[in-house]
Amino acid sequence: MDFSYTVQEEQFRQELRTWLEENLPEGWLESQQLPTEEAALGQFLRQWQKTLADSRWAAIAWPQKHGGRNATLMEEIIYHQEMVRVKAPPLVNYVGLHMVGPTLMQIGTPEQQEKYIPKILTGEEVWCQGYSEPNAGSDLAAVQTTAVKKGDKWIINGQKIWTSFAHFADRCFLVARTSKGEKKHHGITCFLLDMNQPGVEVRPIIQMNGEHDFNEVYLTDAVAYDSEIIGQVDDGWRVTIALLMHERTGIGAQVFSLEQQFAELVEVAQTVTEDDAPLIAKPEVRKRLLDLYMNQRGSLLNYYRNLTKQLKVGHPGVEGSMDKLFVSEMTKKLFSEAISIQGHAGMLWEEDAVQDQGYWQKNYLYSFGQTIGGGTSEIQKNTIAERILGLPKDVGR
Repeated sequence: MDFSYTVQEEQFRQELRTWLEENLPEGWLESQQLPTEEAALGQFLRQWQKTLADSRWAAIAWPQKHGGRNATLMEEIIYHQEMVRVKAPPLVNYVGLHMVGPTLMQIGTPEQQEKYIPKILTGEEVWCQGYSEPNAGSDLAAVQTTAVKKGDKWIINGQKIWTSFAHFADRCFLVARTSKGEKKHHGITCFLLDMNQPGVEVRPIIQMNGEHDFNEVYLTDAVAYDSEIIGQVDDGWRVTIALLMHERTGIGAQVFSLEQQFAELVEVAQTVTEDDAPLIAKPEVRKRLLDLYMNQRGSLLNYYRNLTKQLKVGHPGVEGSMDKLFVSEMTKKLFSEAISIQGHAGMLWEEDAVQDQGYWQKNYLYSFGQTIGGGTSEIQKNTIAERILGLPKDVGR
């Protein structure tokens, strides 16, 4: 495979790089500090996404008619590389841009596309994903949240958990049971639920690193309408799988962050000393770094291969499970090694840590959740075994 860039692709990189220099939040390149107060953070991130959308940089792979750039595979790669290079602020509407929007383009009605997609792009409406429940995590077909038709409304009751960004969200891509069939994945329907109504309560889940990304969502006679159903009633499993394919492809793109994080870890090994010598002088540290590099590079090359196939067929496939598995497990391993090679210093927190605000420590604690969100590593392995390798189904399922 030829990894060199054409003249046009380098022009694209320079266009993006120039735009970032002119439009990143003031002082961002020096500090990369996000607001700590929740309301201020939400406002900051919404404004950043609108800034991106106004110049068609929020969703470059989207069609031009939906505010994208019809970006090529190589342009997407360059985009991710440049965003990682400047450590650009995160996208508050990640779920909307990478999951809901593409699913609406694939399955939604023209009316739904016209109503929701423009606001997804600008961040005017932030989305969350109402899949996991206390008794339906990896086994999504065991969903117990119900939606009952009453006149022109659907009355929804139940509980969702681990709902990322629900505390910012205006709408939820919600999975609910609308009937009981012989097979449990039948009778499921997907709703585009309005979160700003009395029947929706969001409760924060504080993670072990002290941060707040996830939430519980309680639904008590929440209301949805026929026009807010995507796909057909009782045929939501097909829609659910379509969104998961987009989600796992989006997670796989984190391979570019892994490149940068590995480079930062090498810098730590070069600058942090023990017994008056840098950590990298130790043969065992160099060996562990080499092992990390080989895994990180393998993840990247596999991602390139799967993106190439996606470009040919026009939509993501089951190969996204490979990317999701490799990236999440590799992220956990990288941050675990980062803590380990620092020795006693790896146990320090925030202002005493090697990097400001306990960068390695907080990300190490957060990395465990990445092997769960978007489908656990165990589920990904089963999917890869059955749908890519053609192995028989797990006898325990």
